[in-house]
Amino acid sequence: MQLHGIHHLTAVTANASGNHFFYTQVLGLRLVKKTVNQDDVSAYHLFYADGKGSPGTDITFFDWPTAREQRGTRSVIRTAFRVAGEAALEWWAGHLTAQRVTHSGVLVRDGRGTLDFEDPEGQRLSLVDDGGVGEAHSWEKSAVPVEWQIRGLGPITMSVPALAKTDRVLREVLQFRPVRDYILPGEVPVQVYEMGPGGAGAELHLALEPDSGASRLGAGGVHHVAFRTTQADYAGWARHLEESGVGSSGPIDRFYFQSLYFREPSGVLFELATDEPGFAVDERFEAMGEKLALPPFLESRRAEIEAGLKPLV
Repeated sequence: MQLHGIHHLTAVTANASGNHFFYTQVLGLRLVKKTVNQDDVSAYHLFYADGKGSPGTDITFFDWPTAREQRGTRSVIRTAFRVAGEAALEWWAGHLTAQRVTHSGVLVRDGRGTLDFEDPEGQRLSLVDDGGVGEAHSWEKSAVPVEWQIRGLGPITMSVPALAKTDRVLREVLQFRPVRDYILPGEVPVQVYEMGPGGAGAELHLALEPDSGASRLGAGGVHHVAFRTTQADYAGWARHLEESGVGSSGPIDRFYFQSLYFREPSGVLFELATDEPGFAVDERFEAMGEKLALPPFLESRRAEIEAGLKPLV
C-alpha cells in the first residue's frame, strides 16, 4: 500500500463570509462543497478546490467563532498551493499586490520558486512553482485567468519539537521517504519527506523547532492534514494502523470520502482519506457548492441546521 499524496488540508476560520470571498475571489478557487462539520453542525465546513473538485486540491475550513491561533510548534505552519511556472508566480505577485495582500515577493526555497503570503486571518500560505507536472483542472468561472490558476495543494510544512518519533511514524508506518533537507530563515532545519509519486503535491516538510512553545488552535490555524488513499486500500490501512500500535479513530464514513484519524507523536492530527466517491455524489457537477449539502444521516435535520447558519455574503 502506498499513500498517493496530499488529499486535503482543513483549517479554521472565524469569518465564513470573509473566508469565502478570499478563497474564491482573491485565490480563484471553486467552492465545491458547502456543508457542515459533521461533528458540530452549527459550523460550516467549506471545501475550496480546482474546477473538478479533485482530491489533492482542496483546502477546507471549519467556521468556528474563536480567537486567533497562537503560533508555535506541534502544528502545521504553512500550506502551499501549486502553480505552473515562474511567470505564474510573477502574475500572482502583481495580483496579490493589487488585492492589497502583503507578500514576500518571488523567492527560491528548497529549489522551487515560491511566494509567501497570509489570508486575512493569518493563515500562512505559499504559492509554489511545480513546473506544470501532472494533471490540472481549471475552472471557467474562476476570478483568476486559466493559465495562472492554482493547480492543487503542496507541499505542507509542519513544525515539531523533536524529529525522531515523528520520523519513525512517517517512515515505518506511513511509508514516507526522506529525500532531502534545507534550512529556513532563523537557522531552522527542515527534513523533506515524499510519498507515492513524489513531487510538490506529495511532500510533507518537517521543521525542527525545539525551542518553540506549543501552538494553540484558533482562526488562522490548521486543524488537520489528510493524505490520499483509495477505497481498495482503506480497510488495509485501518488494519495496518492498528497493528502498528497507532491509536486511530477506526473507520469513519464522511460520505464524500472515508477517513481514518490519528495523531502523530508531536500531536498534529493526520487523516487518511479515500479519493472516492467524491463531491459529485450528491450534487450535479455543474452545481457543486451552490447550495447547502448534507450527508444522508443529517438530511432530516436540514431545517434546524440551516436556521443555525449565517448566509455566506
